[in-house]
Amino acid sequence: MAGMDVLNIKGEKVSQVELVDMIFNVPVKSSVLHEVVKMQLAGKRSGTAAVKHRSDIRGSGRKLFRQKGTGRARRGNIKSPLLRGGGVVFGPDPRSYAYKVPKKVRRLALKMALSSKVQGNNLVVLDQFELDQVKTKKFLEVVNTLKLENVLIVTEKKNENLELSSRNVPDVKVLRSEGLNVYDILKYKKMILLESSIKDIEGRLLA
Repeated sequence: MAGMDVLNIKGEKVSQVELVDMIFNVPVKSSVLHEVVKMQLAGKRSGTAAVKHRSDIRGSGRKLFRQKGTGRARRGNIKSPLLRGGGVVFGPDPRSYAYKVPKKVRRLALKMALSSKVQGNNLVVLDQFELDQVKTKKFLEVVNTLKLENVLIVTEKKNENLELSSRNVPDVKVLRSEGLNVYDILKYKKMILLESSIKDIEGRLLA
């Protein structure tokens, strides 16, 4: 286990916490991280692109003119893809792009993402992050005191004052430990873990 300093919102050391090596000191493989991030982004795709096919077009089914004797190409009804306003032949239909990678791979990737923050000295542990009221200015004062930007803040449970105070700040996201994921960890340069959330993360990844 590796020891890590626990800071308060003033940036002062108040204690130390032990981080489990099986979670926070795992060899990082970019191929594993890439596979899980790709899965997450695929799941976010809306997949709503669609066109109207021949059967979806409103119009008469009457044959436009007789088959022979006009000198023109043969025509069926007005919904033909060859005519203006007709159906589309090979256009897209609504679909889901989501797919799953094995649970063991997803769990390993999460450990690797957390380890990458520790190895890059981009992880900060706070004893607590409590705000008396919803105030963006107060939130920014704390972030500036800690000299952090582009940061992901992980809490153990719902912290309404913190979540509402940070929602208009660019490059900052507050996430509860239950929703911790590889994409968000890698997206932000710095990461703040509240000390209370560490046990929750360990319980989830060591189960």
